[in-house]
Amino acid sequence: MPAWLRLQPAQVRVEPRYAGRGRPRPGAVPTGQEVHITANCERDEAQLAGAVERAASFLVATNVLDAAQLSDEELIAIYKDQHSVERGFAFLKDPLFLASSVFLKKPERIMALSLVMVLCLLVYRLAEHRLREQLAATGQTIPDQVKKPTTRPTMRWVFQCFEGIELLHIRHRPDATTSLILRLTPLHQQILALLGPTCEQFYESSN
Repeated sequence: MPAWLRLQPAQVRVEPRYAGRGRPRPGAVPTGQEVHITANCERDEAQLAGAVERAASFLVATNVLDAAQLSDEELIAIYKDQHSVERGFAFLKDPLFLASSVFLKKPERIMALSLVMVLCLLVYRLAEHRLREQLAATGQTIPDQVKKPTTRPTMRWVFQCFEGIELLHIRHRPDATTSLILRLTPLHQQILALLGPTCEQFYESSN
């Protein structure tokens, strides 16, 4: 029984028990007794409030002790937003990432691969954030996997949209080459424009 629930004094009632069913006949002798206990519980409001407060609380540690720099509310918001970061690491376990096909023996190489993976995740999340931010700011949408307009696409889907694009180099002379981007659709151009000129320049044809 929880500490905030107090049991009041019980009432005990003893009744005779007779053999058979129904009302007993006059002069019937009881074959036993039945004991009925009635008890009531009362809540201790002070202890209940304390229990609710403890259940609704959790500890969060930080080395930023200046409340002007990081308030309690901001700390809780940052802590609760960790799931969005942790969810990003799921793509490292995806079979399409092919991480399981890489075998490394030396600890130094394992640490190097882990660093590369984290950097890839950083670029992945930054690109996704920028694309969603630009879609919301410009009021545009792009189709999702089921061809419905969305303003919150995942970069995994965007990467899949860019599958099949090829770079064709045509050499006219030893010192003259033309590069063409093949299968670039208006959707690709829209996404590149949203990501910015830095990304657009990688998909520009050159002479």
